[in-house]
Amino acid sequence: MTNRISALISAFGVLSGTLLLVLAVGEYRSGAPGLWIAAGAAVFLSASCALVRDVRQVRTGRTG
Repeated sequence: MTNRISALISAFGVLSGTLLLVLAVGEYRSGAPGLWIAAGAAVFLSASCALVRDVRQVRTGRTG
């Protein structure tokens, strides 16, 4: 059960990372520095990696 909750939290993390990336692209088009896109991409990629790890744990049934 804990693995499923962790996967759900990671899914919300990917959702928020996607929103941050979309907002960063919008800000970049408005004239903000390109560092916003890099930061948004880093948050999105780290959240995606966490989601993949959690989904693999749910599928294999590990409790650790």
